[in-house]
Amino acid sequence: MTIDATVPNVARMYDYYLGGYHNFAADREAAEKILEIFPDTPAAARTNRRFMQRAVRRLSEAGVRQFLDIGAGLPTQGNVHEHTDGRVVYVDNDPVAVAQARALVEGDERVSVALADLRDPEALLADPDVCGHLDLAEPVAVLLVSMLHFVPDEADPWRLIARLRDATAPGSHLVLSHLTLDGVDAAPARQGTQVYRGASAPIVPRTRADILRLFDGFELLDPGLVWIGQWRPEPGEDQVSHGYGGVGVKR
Repeated sequence: MTIDATVPNVARMYDYYLGGYHNFAADREAAEKILEIFPDTPAAARTNRRFMQRAVRRLSEAGVRQFLDIGAGLPTQGNVHEHTDGRVVYVDNDPVAVAQARALVEGDERVSVALADLRDPEALLADPDVCGHLDLAEPVAVLLVSMLHFVPDEADPWRLIARLRDATAPGSHLVLSHLTLDGVDAAPARQGTQVYRGASAPIVPRTRADILRLFDGFELLDPGLVWIGQWRPEPGEDQVSHGYGGVGVKR
């Protein structure tokens, strides 16, 4: 597969924020433009990653054995399979990210990687790398971590999550974090979104009210939908939040 290293890729930009090395010059250049606007982005990325890690560990301790990570990007820098001994499927709609992800987890029988798109939930759920690896008749944790702000309103992310909710068993969970511009001045917000227009996906920050609607049909676990760093933090962790996070359960 040919990789176009000249187009910034949002997954590789995120890897760069996290201090990874699975990125190219174009990714670093775009990420550095974001850092000029929001210098605390690496700390916010670490806060977001640790939110995911805490959620996975808590759900694993509660008996969840299956994890469906949609919009996973690259499984680097402490991703899901490193924080559970359950089965994990990483899903992304970028063929380059999927090819790189498959190479990174090769040999781990607990982990599968699927090329699928949340915007086509029927195909995603029927993908052999998903349904062949997970039993959706049993509880599964669906992770949408820093992913839905790359899904525009016209794709109706609320409907897409409802379809996933309806396809999963009672006791399943939704783990979600989402970028917001609540409290951010208009000028830097415009500058940041402009950078992502030149990347592999534009970015669509949302308000807390719109993010809360994504949990329709789920019961939010304590402490609810909060700034990402406020979701059951552990001592010594970064607390720089650029968005909201929460975990819900389907009863």
